[in-house]
Amino acid sequence: MKNKKTTFGIILATRSYFNSALAKDVRETLTRILTENNYDYVILDEEDTPTGSGSMETREDGVKCAELFKKNRERIDGIIVTLPNFGFEIGVITAIQQANLNVPILVQACDDENDKVDLDNRRDAFCGKLSVCNNLYQYGIPFTDTTLHTYSIHSPLLLEDIHRFAAICRVVNSIRGARIGAIGARPAGFQTVRASEKILQRTGITVVPVDLSEIIGMADTIADDDTKLLSRVKDIHGYAMVPGGYEKKLLKQAKFGLAVEKWIDANDIDAVAIQCWDSLQVNYGCAACVTMSMLGEKLIPSACEVDIAGAISMYMLTLASQNASALADWNNNFAEDRNKCVCTHCGNFPKSFVGSNIELGNLGVLSRTMGTENTFGAVKGKVAAGPFTYFRISTDDPKGIIKSYLGEGQLTNDPYGMDGCIAVTQVPNLQKLMKYMCKNGFEHHVAMCRGNVQDIILEAIETYLGWEVYTHE
Repeated sequence: MKNKKTTFGIILATRSYFNSALAKDVRETLTRILTENNYDYVILDEEDTPTGSGSMETREDGVKCAELFKKNRERIDGIIVTLPNFGFEIGVITAIQQANLNVPILVQACDDENDKVDLDNRRDAFCGKLSVCNNLYQYGIPFTDTTLHTYSIHSPLLLEDIHRFAAICRVVNSIRGARIGAIGARPAGFQTVRASEKILQRTGITVVPVDLSEIIGMADTIADDDTKLLSRVKDIHGYAMVPGGYEKKLLKQAKFGLAVEKWIDANDIDAVAIQCWDSLQVNYGCAACVTMSMLGEKLIPSACEVDIAGAISMYMLTLASQNASALADWNNNFAEDRNKCVCTHCGNFPKSFVGSNIELGNLGVLSRTMGTENTFGAVKGKVAAGPFTYFRISTDDPKGIIKSYLGEGQLTNDPYGMDGCIAVTQVPNLQKLMKYMCKNGFEHHVAMCRGNVQDIILEAIETYLGWEVYTHE
């Protein structure tokens, strides 16, 4: 995930017959809060408009603001419309329409103090916000609302809404230009993870394929005494507990990881789906899991079995939470509680998602048929308790759409005696969710991240991306 300071275009709306000091206070407070929290902003200079404070009213003000925004098009991630008073929708809508940035928009309005509603102090922003939002609706411009219809510019709700809006901007803007790597062909036995590149491209998501043999060939060219290779081996030892007797296999793991990352860097890849079952084991002699785990820890989500839609789902959760995400199977019932499910995969979970120390070993299932020699590199760990968000997109080819489901639950401390990466989950009304997934053709893979980011993903999808989404309650 690329690091970039989030920059907002600010529209400070006013009407000339309201006290200009109210707009000045909002400007000073909002810009200070943004700066203190490592956000950047673009706003008209105070002297740029007749009303002062860079606050805008007329169509002419809106044109001037639009020109400023267009000059900063590559910087601006979202627009914050703030109403210190009733504002004037003409200036606001002109600025947004003519700038045509196609970025998320937040509309915030300020409270009146009910003991200060004389002509020098009244705001009427409660009413003005309705006018601004009505115009946005008329023009077909999507926007995000704040927690409350109005609140004081000095309220802690402002920063909470800004953080949430910044996350929405990250998800929407990044997914519209995402580049998803597909390393290798989809395993023949996993028809469930088929996905339509053409449907994804409509959102701006590009799938970049590469044959697995190219990555293996790249890995095979790395000498055993290569400095970067020896450094990577050291990194793996620091990342996970490595059992004795696997140093040669560890070299292969490290070479594979370096080759994958070289290809990712060369192709500007945001998330990747890897052919991990079972061509890599047969043709190269190791598992892909620790490479995928370490990529995830660097916030480059990595999905198993060339699950392209799964990688995108992981990427969106990572963008929303700024934490590592994982891909797992909805895998085992929990007989004592039908709202619990054991979510697991062979061994690809990032270390921070597990939340505790991890160790490397052999793939449990494949080693039964292929032996331990060619299946080393799986991460093993039990996920620590805490809240989590789960999410999955799927391309529905007959309907020509992207559909998804989304929800939140708890990771529990329940023990479970199974090999690999284990996450015991508790989801309210889990049986209802399973019925929905079965009836609507969703895959067995699900993306998940620690923390609660359902509202961010939902707003990104419903307001800006236009995909079909089922929110599970």
